[in-house]
Amino acid sequence: MQAYILRRTAQLLPSLLLISFMVFALMQAIPGDPARMMVGAGESLDEAQLELVRKEYNLDRPIPVQFVLWLGRAATGDLGRSTVTQRRVGEELAMRAVVTFQLGLFAWLIGAAIALPAGVISAVYRGRAPDVAATMVAVGAVALPGFWLGIMMILLFGVVLGWLPTRGFVSVFQDPYEGLRHMVLPAIALGITSSAVVMRQMRSALLEVLTQDYIRTARAKGLAQWSTVIGHALRNAMLPVVTVMGLEIGRIFAGAVVIETLFGVPGMGQYMVEAVFKRDFPVVQGCVLVMATAVLLVNFLTDLFYAVLDPRIRYDS
Repeated sequence: MQAYILRRTAQLLPSLLLISFMVFALMQAIPGDPARMMVGAGESLDEAQLELVRKEYNLDRPIPVQFVLWLGRAATGDLGRSTVTQRRVGEELAMRAVVTFQLGLFAWLIGAAIALPAGVISAVYRGRAPDVAATMVAVGAVALPGFWLGIMMILLFGVVLGWLPTRGFVSVFQDPYEGLRHMVLPAIALGITSSAVVMRQMRSALLEVLTQDYIRTARAKGLAQWSTVIGHALRNAMLPVVTVMGLEIGRIFAGAVVIETLFGVPGMGQYMVEAVFKRDFPVVQGCVLVMATAVLLVNFLTDLFYAVLDPRIRYDS
């Protein structure tokens, strides 16, 4: 197991380096003078003042040197300062990451709670009413934009019925009841598409496992249907499902950019959207780097969980 972890870690490091380079390249890809872009269109600075900005952000040095310096600071948690608020990007992201983590975790749990049982029921009752109903809902949910679902839920549960708050955020660690009330609508809007994708994968994987010889043998011995599914088929069917659930973390981060803005949740997604409009490029770089790194780490943990589900993987991979 240790050798397997070391191999996966060795594969993780080049990916992190590549992502870091791509994030750094965002600044270099901007047309025009990066110093003027960082200052903003509303500021009128002479060449001497612009030169000070270039020196502060190392923009007067060769690009390879800029990348090495930026990477060294990023590795220690120093992502620079916001050009708008002058606050440290790392400190601001640390606070907002907790918000996005709570929202993403709730969305992921909601998606899993809906998808896994629905996928199992759909596979067990293949071709019958439960399967048809679950398939129709899943196909509709995949095609349903999260922001549209969010707007509809705001109108129904917030405006018409007045049951739930439609904007703002309360930490579940400070006030669990209010935190959950503020989290319900954005988490459902963010997690419903994820649940549809996982449900379809769960159904397909379980249908394939249920045709295996050892499942037919278990049934021939008189084992009950649900005992066969839960005790023998489900664990093997979970292998591809775990991969999809890990990949859905990236979809949740991407969706958080829109959902947090829609519901006024002060997380990393909203922070990045505000930074884009204000041309606050150190903030944009920091947000993209943190989100991309989080997705990589989740995929790394997914690989490790794979080895727990199927011990053969740690020896074959």
